[in-house]
Amino acid sequence: MSLAKAFVSGTVVKAPEKRFTQNDMAIAAFTVNVDKNAQTLIRVSTFGQLAETVSSMLNVNDNVAIEGRLQVNTYKTPSGKDKKVFEITANAVEKMSGGSTPVQNQAMQNEGNIVSFEQQAAPVEDLIDEDEIPF
Repeated sequence: MSLAKAFVSGTVVKAPEKRFTQNDMAIAAFTVNVDKNAQTLIRVSTFGQLAETVSSMLNVNDNVAIEGRLQVNTYKTPSGKDKKVFEITANAVEKMSGGSTPVQNQAMQNEGNIVSFEQQAAPVEDLIDEDEIPF
């Protein structure tokens, strides 16, 4: 398993499924397609308040932007082939409305046509360490 910071945008192709841990922490997972020309699917996991918000507000075909930690897990299929699964543990999810009217909800900040579901206090730009960028 490897870890890296990820910023992706795409279309929700599998609606969020919410469940709870034994300690009653909400977990919501959904799948996004990040490539319009090919099917490049990434599973996204959210926790706590972000999971609650995502599970109640996201639907199939919504466009989203996600910031989080990328994990690449490798496993063997029953036929013996190596398979890779890409998953993001999200710190922030933004739903980008497709129409001229932004999505309205009291629990979210509304800025133009972007509705932000943030789990962290720091802006995403403050989380990028310029020394870690390879170019």
